[in-house]
Amino acid sequence: MWQAFRQRLGESMADLRDALDSGQWFKLTAFVLAGYLIVAIVLGIWWSRTPEVFPVSEHVREVAAEMEREPVTGFATMATMIRLTETLLDKPGGYLSNDIFPPGLWLDNMPNWEYGVLVQLRDMSRALRRDLSRSQSQSAEDADLVIVEPQLHFSNNSWMLPSTEREYRRAIRAMQRYLDRLSHPEQPQAQFYARADNLNNWLADIETRLGSLSRRLGESVGKDAIHDALLILGDDPLAEAMAAERVKTPWTEIDDVFFEARGTAWALLHLFQAIEVDFRKVLQDKNAQASVRQIIFELEGALRPMRSPIVLNGSGFGVLANHSLTMGAYISRTNAAVRDLRQLLSQG
Repeated sequence: MWQAFRQRLGESMADLRDALDSGQWFKLTAFVLAGYLIVAIVLGIWWSRTPEVFPVSEHVREVAAEMEREPVTGFATMATMIRLTETLLDKPGGYLSNDIFPPGLWLDNMPNWEYGVLVQLRDMSRALRRDLSRSQSQSAEDADLVIVEPQLHFSNNSWMLPSTEREYRRAIRAMQRYLDRLSHPEQPQAQFYARADNLNNWLADIETRLGSLSRRLGESVGKDAIHDALLILGDDPLAEAMAAERVKTPWTEIDDVFFEARGTAWALLHLFQAIEVDFRKVLQDKNAQASVRQIIFELEGALRPMRSPIVLNGSGFGVLANHSLTMGAYISRTNAAVRDLRQLLSQG
């Protein structure tokens, strides 16, 4: 048997040497590389598709039924936070921002979309830890939410030791524990305070984020920017010269800003639908339900399907469309609605 094996191995090695001598290995290598590129391109197209919007109310009912719990105040927000984070990690292709191999390495639109979602998760996790789970400034922080915020603030592009996915899944488990305690009738230490001031604090962060994002989207065509030096130096000639600075997003970053805005809108749409459920009584008392519906309407507009395979960047009134300016219009109107909502919540 051993002799037969050695003979067969020798024949195989001889065939391999003959193939290499005849130049067949060039064809084999080219075939393998071509196949790999085709597979990578197909996977890249599939992985670049952004997740669909899901109905928050229906999802909350499903989670409550699965847990055999009543959807108490705060249940919708936490169930939505968990779903958003899970989608970030489990969508087709998984989490791509820390990929070091193709096709994930080549993709930039989806990592920017992921970053837009992640920023909103971080802001909400901060609001949960700082305000929504505490009755007053002197009350103790929730033990699980203390874990959630730093875990979601972990580096978004760490490949290993530890990986970003590992740290974010730790945040998911902490959120699940908090949700379990929040909805458990025999564990009253987990709380969610749906007050107007708590909601207003979170909205202040949203207003800042959207204002910056709207400006970055508008810079796709270039515009004159009022430099901060004009405010500091007043009538100084140097300030006037600096105020004439022209700001324009580099053409290689236009699609990055656009997809970050899409990710932001996707996350905020679901979070505001959850807020509409958990803060229903507050919104009714402040006559602010219409403002929340307006925010949701504008965010839905920002997520309308693109009919172009690429992000177009035509001039303001040019022949071609400018997707950044269109997105910027929706983001600006969302920001205005957030500002109106904050004013309503601040009224007695």
